Amino acid sequence: MFALESALAFAFGFLVICYGLLRWNELRYRKKGIPPGTMGWPLFGETTEFLKQGPNFLKNQKARYGSLFKSHILGFPTVVCMDPDINRYILMNESKGLVPGYPQSMLDILGECNIAAVTGPLHKSIRSAMLGLINPTMIRSHLLSKIDEFMRSHLSHWNDQVIDIQEKTKEMALYSALKQIAGIESGPVSKALKAEIFQLVLGTLSLPINLPGTNYRRAFRARRKVVEMFRAIIEERRSSHCFQNDLLDFLLKSDENMKTRLTDEQITDLIIALVYSGYETVSTTSMMAVKYLHDHPKALHELRKENFNIRKGKSSEEGIDWDDYKSMAFTRAVILETLRMATVVNGVMRKTTRDIEMKGFVIPQGWRIYVCTRELNYDPNLYHDPLNFNPWRWLDRNLDSHQNFMMFGGGSRLCPGKELGTAEIATFLHHLVTRYRWKEVGGATILEFPRVQALNGLHIRFSSYRVHSEREC
Repeated sequence: MFALESALAFAFGFLVICYGLLRWNELRYRKKGIPPGTMGWPLFGETTEFLKQGPNFLKNQKARYGSLFKSHILGFPTVVCMDPDINRYILMNESKGLVPGYPQSMLDILGECNIAAVTGPLHKSIRSAMLGLINPTMIRSHLLSKIDEFMRSHLSHWNDQVIDIQEKTKEMALYSALKQIAGIESGPVSKALKAEIFQLVLGTLSLPINLPGTNYRRAFRARRKVVEMFRAIIEERRSSHCFQNDLLDFLLKSDENMKTRLTDEQITDLIIALVYSGYETVSTTSMMAVKYLHDHPKALHELRKENFNIRKGKSSEEGIDWDDYKSMAFTRAVILETLRMATVVNGVMRKTTRDIEMKGFVIPQGWRIYVCTRELNYDPNLYHDPLNFNPWRWLDRNLDSHQNFMMFGGGSRLCPGKELGTAEIATFLHHLVTRYRWKEVGGATILEFPRVQALNGLHIRFSSYRVHSEREC
């Protein structure tokens, strides 16, 4: 009897403490004019609910509090914005009390000098350097041939194989980026970087708690190793005086006419940002395109038709050129529809540098704003039958120029690598559909948030398509 009473007393006391902590955290952030919402636990806030429940958590909070509500996620008091007009204003008006506000874990792991974090003149300098490296002219004259050569090699041994396409597209995106950036071929260095970068990516969306076993701690250690490896590559390139005609050479090139000279720290963070952004977007979009095309044979047939037309008059080892790439209207439509359906990018974050008034509410200085763009991808007012995979909708070129098109960000933060990423995925799809047919093996569980991933892999059996190509396409 005594034991039961003690257990009940302990349980009651525990509930009182929990209620007290929740109540204290609510009162701590209760100020006049702040949007309604809940703040969760001290320190952790509602991060667990945000990362695990994702879209459902946001929809439930929106239903309770409206399209602008407060929360506490990823270590900061945050206002979540699900209003398209306000989202567009936030993205288009940086510097008007708004700066990038990415989680501390992301800043620690990608570096304080990564392009997503810096502001003002430094952002302009780094963005200018990046655009100089990956603009359409560079893609046309320098990068596309390398991408094509890499993709043909990467896809060369898939016939009669069961492949985890998630793993292969991750390798594809990473190894392609390493080759373009620093001329790193497949081998010990690329494999060592792969192990660390895969670990680094997992920690970018986590609480910055440096304890054993946490994704943050593992990712932070991985960053140190990646920085060491890239610095060694930079030093070796400088001492060798060998011009390899890659992006690193352009960054290190001694040219007195360059407007801005980047430090080694900035160059390293720029390389990490290039690898990270391209890896995440290119690999996931490529994987999900394979999945959607498998499930929608009509779209796959149309894609094959377009790409076999491009191959007419080409030998089997001949690559695609810029004119071929620019003619891929349906291929581009498949990429955009995959980005929309899979929602590879769920939103972006900003930080207030002063109190800001929005929609009758006040967002205090130092708070984060989570610009949630995910819901726009499924808005029936923007996309007819939004849950249906329909690449044909993007053949209307006006669709990707409407004011609420935010798949690549907006304003001065519009993704500088969007053309390069599109070219990589288009080249991958071109060689995939003109070489292979495929069938999914077993079922795959696709997790949609906080990043799109197949929990146990996405296993695909590939077989040669060439013997059937003329008859079927």
